[in-house]
Amino acid sequence: MRAGGLLRRDLEPDVQPQSAAPGASAMIGERLSPANFHRLAQLVHDHSGIKMPPSKKTMLEGRLRRRMRAHRLNDVNAYCRYLFEENGLESELVHVIDAVTTNKTEFFREPSHFAFVTDRCLPGFLAEGRRVIRAWSAAASIGAEAFTLAMVFEAFCAEHRGLDYRILGTDLSTEVLRQAVRGIYPEAMIAPVPPALRQRYLMRARLAERREVRIAPQLRAKTAFARLNLMDERYPAPDDMDLIFCRNILIYFDKPTQAAVLRRLCAHLRPGGYLFLGHSESLLGVDLPVTAVGNTVFQRV
Repeated sequence: MRAGGLLRRDLEPDVQPQSAAPGASAMIGERLSPANFHRLAQLVHDHSGIKMPPSKKTMLEGRLRRRMRAHRLNDVNAYCRYLFEENGLESELVHVIDAVTTNKTEFFREPSHFAFVTDRCLPGFLAEGRRVIRAWSAAASIGAEAFTLAMVFEAFCAEHRGLDYRILGTDLSTEVLRQAVRGIYPEAMIAPVPPALRQRYLMRARLAERREVRIAPQLRAKTAFARLNLMDERYPAPDDMDLIFCRNILIYFDKPTQAAVLRRLCAHLRPGGYLFLGHSESLLGVDLPVTAVGNTVFQRV
């Protein structure tokens, strides 16, 4: 089965920003009005689940400047009129969501989780007689988490013949997914990768001055990326995942949204599979068919 067979979803084409109109300022002409902030905050919450309290108003204005320049606007309220009153939302929504999503990520982030995968999950799957391990990085960002899993899996499978893996990485932002598909990263990002894995699974650019690395082809071939909104009522993903990583995204959701997302994710986790949350997240107050087996690690019962 090809990695792309896990989930196939076209990524929206990029929209190239136009040059600013003569005399247009790169700064916001007026501050975002309370009414327009409310409309934007509600839009972001409805489509991404992300909470947008009043304290985020300045951040929101700044994040939208690139989209304003793309439409030759230097007034954030004029941009809101374009969205809500001039039928701009249909084509612009994906870019608004891209602008406001936070995509902090790194290789081997919260490394104890990957130690748990190596020391407990993979030997357990092998003992069960599983032949293909399926994992889902549900907030994949630029792909560092998914490719970290790929390195861990590839190293384990190299020592245990007959075992293979497939990884699905999904995210709401089309912009970060394009980088994930390329699998090219700044050299500075690879510091957390253990030297042995760095040597085996990361390729340096031929031109040293570019200071970039690319994920090895055998890992990219087994890792698919697609756009998926965790706010959707149904996820077009396999329902027999062995591992689901949904880390450091729930903290941006309110409690009802957290519970709904977690229930939907668990529906795609096979009995005996594992759910990983970020170290600052918990299942407190959420009734799920899982039991805690490690630090923010839960196993489906």
